[in-house]
Amino acid sequence: MNVLIDVVQIFIGFAGGLAVGSGMVAFLVVLDIIPRLVQLTKSIGMIHWYENAVVFGSVFFSLADFYSFQASFSPISTAFVGLLCGVFVGLLAAALTEVINVLPVLANRMGMGSYIIWLLMAMIFGKVFGSLFEWLFY
Repeated sequence: MNVLIDVVQIFIGFAGGLAVGSGMVAFLVVLDIIPRLVQLTKSIGMIHWYENAVVFGSVFFSLADFYSFQASFSPISTAFVGLLCGVFVGLLAAALTEVINVLPVLANRMGMGSYIIWLLMAMIFGKVFGSLFEWLFY
């Protein structure tokens, strides 16, 4: 009976991993996130590095999570890695909003087309201050 439960758990875990992986690939491919990110950063010659970083990062962190990998880093190196992760997530979010034109549509519908820079700055500072509040106090 325990073997049957183990097999079912393996099947469910594998199916969940396939679903999440397929969703991530569809998200990146259908919306052209990486090519748009490369275009925004003007680094067209480095597109293979971006693609490899996404693939190897996904595989590495999946294995790290699966095997409960733990590491100790100094506060300086942790801050540096956190900064790089934040830059990547910010660029990815910028490419996503650029692809689906969220900000211009939102600004025009709210009648704030001429204030789009202020809307963008409010979003950026809100994210920064919210993140700092969570990290420092929460």
